[in-house]
Amino acid sequence: MSQFVKINKDDDVVVLLEDGVKGKIIDVDGEQITLLEDIPKGHKVAIKEIKKDNDVLKYGYSIGKAKEDIKVGQWIHSHNMRTGLDGILEYDFKENTLSQEKSHKDIFFKGYVRDNGEVGIRNEIWIINTVGCINKTCTLLAKEGQKLLNDKVDGIYNFEHPHGCSQLGDDLENTRKILSGLVNHPNAAGVLVVGLGCENNTLDSFKEILEPINHDRVKFLNIQDVEDEIEEGMKLIEELVYYASKFEREDVHISKLKIGLKCGGSDAFSGITANPLLGRLSDEIIRLGGTSIQTEVPEMFGAETILFDRAIDKDVFDRSVHLINDFKEYFIRYDQVIYENPSPGNKKGGITTLEEKSLGCVQKGGKSIVTDVLRYGDKSTKTGLNLLYGPGNDQVAVTVLAAAGAHMVLFTTGRGTPFGGTVPTLKISTNTDLYNKKKHWIDFNAGQILEDHDFESLDESFFKMIVDTASGEYVAHNEKNGYKEISILKDGVTL
Repeated sequence: MSQFVKINKDDDVVVLLEDGVKGKIIDVDGEQITLLEDIPKGHKVAIKEIKKDNDVLKYGYSIGKAKEDIKVGQWIHSHNMRTGLDGILEYDFKENTLSQEKSHKDIFFKGYVRDNGEVGIRNEIWIINTVGCINKTCTLLAKEGQKLLNDKVDGIYNFEHPHGCSQLGDDLENTRKILSGLVNHPNAAGVLVVGLGCENNTLDSFKEILEPINHDRVKFLNIQDVEDEIEEGMKLIEELVYYASKFEREDVHISKLKIGLKCGGSDAFSGITANPLLGRLSDEIIRLGGTSIQTEVPEMFGAETILFDRAIDKDVFDRSVHLINDFKEYFIRYDQVIYENPSPGNKKGGITTLEEKSLGCVQKGGKSIVTDVLRYGDKSTKTGLNLLYGPGNDQVAVTVLAAAGAHMVLFTTGRGTPFGGTVPTLKISTNTDLYNKKKHWIDFNAGQILEDHDFESLDESFFKMIVDTASGEYVAHNEKNGYKEISILKDGVTL
């Protein structure tokens, strides 16, 4: 196993793969470099002299500016490096001649074809409440509903949230859009929508954005209107289970698959192992005619031009620019520092600046053309790589990916998290230590790349896991553990 990784030939730094001790010598491109101090695993070592205020290069791009003169062999981190980013920027569109490579392989998974022609990868019953006041009622309905299950239905789930009451304007609209995206998600064979009766998000107003409604698939219950809400709810769940039981898995071309791309608890290896693995998987899904959806807009700051340069046309370019600058305005509205990121956990793992984090994050989208830009709560309708308005917050981001239509979310992590969304949320570890420690959280170990595992076999294994997950042959750990949650962004969005 190597002692370090040099990502790009032009880089000023290498990343240590094990703790470095002062005085240790490493050989970088034939040059003997002596570590001038103890340096933690995953952190950066200068392999060139860098003058104060000059760029520090990693991934072949600037990840910030030197705060002071930096010597060869020095540790580079927050103490001697700062962000080089600024506020809202202007960008110029350049015509490109990019073309999306297509694959004509016939690869299929076993999915559920719904009455409207959409495809699901799970056959579940979902309970969606229009208002947070009835969270526990819906939890009880889901628990009691399990008694009605048969071997045709994968489970009955409710998703607690605090919204729907006393909301107005864009704030209420965002809640409705996310909840409607979940109601219409094809992983749910049947849906029970439950309202209280006095909330702003009334059942009648909510139904308007659900049209057209398949009343065999979606049932409604306003609990102030009935004497016993549990009894009435159970009757409706029984009807939904009967309806859902008619669906059987059948061969579906992989072009119908939509994957969401997410990272959380990132470390220095995220941009070296797991995120590039997702990028290669995403490119392959897109070559086969499928769709990838990438969010976490603040974690595109500093690497956004890599995405802008791949916009399919000027309209997508303009909407991509608006996506970035609108989220910067979000920070400015609340008098927050736009680039006050990475998180403490990211920094402990070796990430110093937001541009360093972003350059690692955007690799999840591979090298495919950006075909569409989605507002918060929009549904994905175009194949290819979609950019989606959403924050870095894990729960909010996974929820908006599911509401956009992602059948599953691929979630890379260097520090680990047990969280799962409404859809299968596969965790991909950036390092083997995390995989070995948290095997009940982690579904796939991308850290094998650091142990001289060949890329081709690892990519094939990962691709197989995605197909197996879509076919129901692999169950993600969040599903096994019963971790299925949602969270909705509580703010007006102007995109």
